[in-house]
Amino acid sequence: MWQALRTELNPAGLEIVTVALETSGAEACRPFIEAADPDHPTLIDQHHRMAELFGVVNIPNGVWIDENGSIIRPAEPAPAPPSIERPAANPFAGVEPPKHLTDIMSEAVKIQTSGPQYESALRDWVANGPASRFALSPDEVVARSQPRNAEAARGQAHFELAAHLEQLGRHVDAIPHYREAHRLVPDNFSYKRQAWSLEPSGGELTGPVSRFWQGPLEGESAEWPYAGDWLTEVRDMGAENYYPTWRP
Repeated sequence: MWQALRTELNPAGLEIVTVALETSGAEACRPFIEAADPDHPTLIDQHHRMAELFGVVNIPNGVWIDENGSIIRPAEPAPAPPSIERPAANPFAGVEPPKHLTDIMSEAVKIQTSGPQYESALRDWVANGPASRFALSPDEVVARSQPRNAEAARGQAHFELAAHLEQLGRHVDAIPHYREAHRLVPDNFSYKRQAWSLEPSGGELTGPVSRFWQGPLEGESAEWPYAGDWLTEVRDMGAENYYPTWRP
């Protein structure tokens, strides 16, 4: 979908760079990238360095940067452009989804986004540049950026250490550092989803679909190493609050 928008608007000056926040590296991202078949740059950030620098706490997020390298809009929810037709695909073809995943999908459809408004704003910026009413001033960019206090810095340090241990094949040693990152920065779903996705999935699911499980195996909640999981936390917060309201 982003590829199609990029193809349409690239002649007008738009370039899209997608960044996968994935501690496990290229192989975990490969199926998704190959399915998208992008022409634009596609990067993999194993330590979530981009998220740290730009204040990304959930996905998908977008950052607008102009041709001079200035941030025009800081990290904010960036839903896929609704004007672009989504490819018909059934990730569970041939597999009966376990109840846990059915419950996840039931909550996911309740998540509210501002897809039409965001796409309209992006198109306006491409057409009008700094004259766009959606282009923020430097002071507005700073005011809207995620605050970074000492706890957030410590949380990032724990997350980076967990990612390093993960890459060394020391998953069990990484878990306490993931947990501490979650405790220190409880609103950062990027940290949480990364850790949750690395735990075993349920049923007979394998491959990319298995990474959406993000919770304890059915009947084995005592073995789950984290205080929360995607389904429980989204239900507690209300799916309608999963993303902040987009502001023009």
